[in-house]
Order: sequence, then C-alpha cells, then structure tokens
Amino acid sequence: MLRALLNLFRRPPIRFGMARDDRSRFRNPRFASFLAENNRGRLDTDFQDTVLRARKFGRRVVWFALAGCATWVALESAKAWSIF
Repeated sequence: MLRALLNLFRRPPIRFGMARDDRSRFRNPRFASFLAENNRGRLDTDFQDTVLRARKFGRRVVWFALAGCATWVALESAKAWSIF
C-alpha cells in the first residue's frame, strides 16, 4: 500500500533533452552550452571544506550559547540565594 502511494505522488523523471521542463531555465540543456560559449567560470562543486567549516562554526555557536545560558542561570541563582 505504501509503495502504491509513493508511486502515485512521485515526480516523473525529467531527463535533459528528453522532455521539456518549464519550471526553471537551468533544466534547459542549451543553458549549459550558453555558459560554455560565454567563457563563464565553472562552479566549484567540492563543498566539503565549506561544510566542515560551517559545522565547526555551528559547534562554536552552540558552545557559546550553552556557556551563556549556564552563566545566566548561575547569576540568577546567586541573586535568588542572596534574597533568602
């Protein structure tokens, strides 16, 4: 039953040159040849270093947020203890 539902709602495969897809100009195979003819620089698709740097930055942000929350809790607890 699940397979039947998945087949019912899946997108049909669009192959370059085999079918037209008007959703985007990037699906047109002539667009790639246009870029090649106009000497455009190629996009670097090796994003592994970028992903690793982003993860490292994200970990640092999380650690600083946790440290800030712990400091805030400690200060508020100290204020509460000083009242009693």
